[in-house]
Amino acid sequence: MGILDVFRKKEPVMGQKRSYAAGKSGRLFTTGFGSSKRSGDAELQPALSIIRARSRELGRNNEYVKRYIDLLRNNVVGKQGFNMQVRAYGDSGMLDQNANNQIEKAYKKWMKRGNPTTCGKLSGVDLQKLILSSVSHDGDIFLIEHRGKQFADTIAFELVEADLVDEMYNQKLSNGNEIRMGIELDKFKKPVAYHFLQAHPGDQQYATLTKAEKYKRVPAKDVIHIMKPSRVGMSRGEPWLSSAVTALDQLGAFREAAIINARIGASKMGFFTSKTGDGFAGDDIVDDVPIMEVEPGTMHQLPSGVSFESFDPQYPHSEFDAFHKAVVQGIASAMGVSYAALSGDLSGTSFSSVRQGALDERDAYGNLQVWMIEHAVRPLFERWLSAVMEMGIVTLPLKKLDHFSDAAEFRGRGWSWVDPQKEMNSAVIGLKNGILSLSDVAAQHGKSVDEMMGQIDRDRKLAEQFGIKYAFEPYGGNLEKVAPEIADE
Repeated sequence: MGILDVFRKKEPVMGQKRSYAAGKSGRLFTTGFGSSKRSGDAELQPALSIIRARSRELGRNNEYVKRYIDLLRNNVVGKQGFNMQVRAYGDSGMLDQNANNQIEKAYKKWMKRGNPTTCGKLSGVDLQKLILSSVSHDGDIFLIEHRGKQFADTIAFELVEADLVDEMYNQKLSNGNEIRMGIELDKFKKPVAYHFLQAHPGDQQYATLTKAEKYKRVPAKDVIHIMKPSRVGMSRGEPWLSSAVTALDQLGAFREAAIINARIGASKMGFFTSKTGDGFAGDDIVDDVPIMEVEPGTMHQLPSGVSFESFDPQYPHSEFDAFHKAVVQGIASAMGVSYAALSGDLSGTSFSSVRQGALDERDAYGNLQVWMIEHAVRPLFERWLSAVMEMGIVTLPLKKLDHFSDAAEFRGRGWSWVDPQKEMNSAVIGLKNGILSLSDVAAQHGKSVDEMMGQIDRDRKLAEQFGIKYAFEPYGGNLEKVAPEIADE
C-alpha cells in the first residue's frame, strides 16, 4: 500500500451500500426500537394475559373501545345475524327445494334463543356477536361440542373463555406431541387436543379445587378454536386491540388531566402573600394553613401587608382539540375503522370524504364477515347438520351430508347505499350492459337472488289477495320509464 493510497476511493463491499435504511443501526435511529427475532408464540406468551386484561378493562371503561365493539357487532353480524341458504341440486339438475327448505327451517328453529349453547341463555345471533367481541379483546374463544337428548336437536356448544386455556402450560410429551400454550400439537403443529382448566382462574372458588385435576383434556374433534392469527405458526390469537392499548390508555390519562385542569381553572383560586409571612388569619385552618372561602359577588378587605396572587391554569388550550383528534385518528387506524365512525365527529368532513371512508370501512367489515363465516358460522352449521341427519331429525340420507353441507351459503348483513339514487341507477346500467348480475346487486343488500325474487312474488300475491294493484313492475316491466332517468345522469 502506497502513501497516497489513503486518498483513493475504496470500492464498496457488496451489500454495504444501497442497503435497507430500516436495517441500519445507530444511536439516533434505533433508540426504543425493538428487534426481537422470537417466534410468534414466544412473543405472545408472556404478554397475552396482560394484553387480554387491559383490553377488557378498556372495553368496560373506555368509550372508544365500547364504540369499536359495537361497530363490529352491528356491521359484521348485524341485527339478524348471518343468513343461511341451502342451494343443493337434485338428480334432475334442478334445485332440490324440498330438501333445502327442510334444512333451512330446522336450522332457523335451532338458532332460536336457548338452543345453540349449553347454558340455554343465548340465541344464534347472540352467539355470533359474543364470539366476535370475545375474539376482539381476548384474541380467541373456544367452543366445545356436546351431544345429548337434553339439548335441542341433540347438540349444543359450550363457550369457553381464553383464560381457561392456560397459555403458560407448555410441555413435551413422550408420544412426540407438544403442549404449547395449553394446546396439544402433533409434529406438524396440528391441534390434537385442548387442555382446559377445570375452573376459571379468576373465580373466587378456584382455590377450593385442591383435589380435582387442574386440566381437562378434550380432543380437538370436539372443539372449535376461533382465532385470527397474525403470524405463521401462532398457537393462540392476538387481541385485536393490542396495537391501540397504549395509545388508548395514554389518551385516557391525558383527557383526565385536562378535565381536572379545566375544573381547577373554573374554580377561581389563589394565594395570600405578605413580605413578613404573617398578618392573615383566614376563615378556617386546614392542615395548619389559613384559608378563606369566597361567595359569589362578595368583596373582602385584606389585612395590611397581605396581597392576593391568583392561581388560574389556562388548560386545556386551543391545541387540545387538534392533538386529541390526531391521537384518536391513530387509534381508529389501529382498530381498522374510520375516525368519523369511531369518534362520531363529522366536523370538517364532506360528503365525498365520508362516502369514501364508509366504502373502505365496509370492505373491512366484509372481510371480517368472510372470516366469521369460515371460522365460526360454517363450522357450527356443519356440526349441527351432522347431528340432525345422524339422528333423523332432518329426514335426509346421511350419505348426502357433504352434498348438503357444501351447498349451504352464508351471507352477512348488507348496507344501504351512501347515495341511493345514483348508485341504484349505476346498478341498473351495470345490469343492462352485463357487467353486473342480479346476484351482485342482491348481495349488496345481504340477500340472494331467489330470496329477493321470492319476496317480490309473495308481495305480489299478497297485493292480489287484497285487490291492490302494483304501481310498478320490476325486471323490465317499466324499463322505458327507467331509461330516460338513467340517460339524464
